Amino acid sequence: MSKVKLKSDDREFFQLVANVPAANPFSQHREDIDEEISGIHDAENRRQRVEYAAEAIRKRLAKLDVGGTRTFQDFDDSDRRLMKYTYLFDVYHSCSDLFDAFITKQEESGETPLKVPFAPKAIDILRKRGFSEKTVVHDFAFFYQIRRAFYFIDRGLIGKSNCMRQLRMALWNNIFTCDAFDYELYMWDKMEDFSTLLIGPTGSGKGAAAAAIGKSGFIPYDEKKQKFMASFTSTFIPVNLSQFAESLLESELFGHTKGAFTGAVSEHQGVLGLCGPHGSILLDEIGEISIPVQVKLLKVLEERTFYPVGSHQPQRFGGRVIAATNRPIEQLREEGRFRDDFYYRLCSDCIRVPSLSERIQENPDELTELVEHFCGVITGAKDTDLIGRVLEVVDKKLGGPDYCWPGNVRELAQCIRRVILKRDYEGQLSQSSSQEGALADSMREGNLTADELLDSYCKILYKQHGTYEKVAKLTALDRRTVKKRIKGAGHDTGK
Repeated sequence: MSKVKLKSDDREFFQLVANVPAANPFSQHREDIDEEISGIHDAENRRQRVEYAAEAIRKRLAKLDVGGTRTFQDFDDSDRRLMKYTYLFDVYHSCSDLFDAFITKQEESGETPLKVPFAPKAIDILRKRGFSEKTVVHDFAFFYQIRRAFYFIDRGLIGKSNCMRQLRMALWNNIFTCDAFDYELYMWDKMEDFSTLLIGPTGSGKGAAAAAIGKSGFIPYDEKKQKFMASFTSTFIPVNLSQFAESLLESELFGHTKGAFTGAVSEHQGVLGLCGPHGSILLDEIGEISIPVQVKLLKVLEERTFYPVGSHQPQRFGGRVIAATNRPIEQLREEGRFRDDFYYRLCSDCIRVPSLSERIQENPDELTELVEHFCGVITGAKDTDLIGRVLEVVDKKLGGPDYCWPGNVRELAQCIRRVILKRDYEGQLSQSSSQEGALADSMREGNLTADELLDSYCKILYKQHGTYEKVAKLTALDRRTVKKRIKGAGHDTGK
């Protein structure tokens, strides 16, 4: 039987579709691909853009299916790969809303895996499109992982500022690597060896970032039971290391045997033992732990084994380690309080979570977006009156976007609660401005280029003195350069 050979315009179209899996969904590149696939450039948001693209794909596939349902193996060798990824995208997108509803239901249900009612139909469609018995179940589980990652990153880390877009992209790459094709082929069951270090100020959202990673690991699907083999609600275990006394920390991490020390009246399983092969553990406040504990955790990372206190029997750790700190790691290393070998084994990936002041400075509208979000979370409804009251208090009492938000998004949530209770919030007005605070944070973390440093410094001086001429005099720059840096962060065209 002769193979179907795509026409040149179809091949060009499906080549675009085949590039979708490798494109980070939070990137501009992915937006451009979706627009090119759909031919529509005025979508209101990401969801609408993807819907337009999916509809365009469905129409093309319907034309190819005239006379009977095609499989990707019906096509010529040169086109087979394109059609394989097109069919995968089509089936995945047809399930995306169902997955979202299932994720919400599983969150509410807890640790017992729920039956997936739409799985048999989705898997049957994959079979009809030519996918083998060996791959269809794995592909469906991969769909679930992709959707969970998007769900938790998109809903847990909102904000249109560039630094938040970069954070979402970094988290996606942390889960799937920068090449989703290679991840799906080789890495999906090997990610436990890639530990992650999250750095950022207190209350900035490191916990939400860690949860997005921890709840998005690959979980196999059991076709006979029509269930995934674990609930993502049990695969992520957050631990705040600073809450334990030094004498109890090792027991909490590694567990202990009965009689291992005074008070050990029974065997205790530590959090490392609770973390299964599909799971991740968050070690929050990693900068607070002692050198001896660092040495033992280093052994866990390198050898994947640990010993409960009082035991000589090794136990295997099969999960992934995510660590977080608001402390300056470089300073801790210089002071000898954080081992270099532990740092280098911990930071397969190092991700910075931006402060709220940095986000607002990049995009002032982000404050309104976050107020709307937290008002909805706190009250369970979109209360426009409450949103207005909060923004009015922030503007009148805190100076609007110039407030530094030392407690970051956590403080913003508390501000909203205070407004609900008292219609007032004083904040910490003795702190420096948000621009100065953001600049100081970035300088301590070593995240600024020379241009970015000069841009921020010019903005601060302009706020203090009010004229381009005064800033030019203080910085020894010409007036046009100063205006360019203040108006466009060093990238404005002057138009």
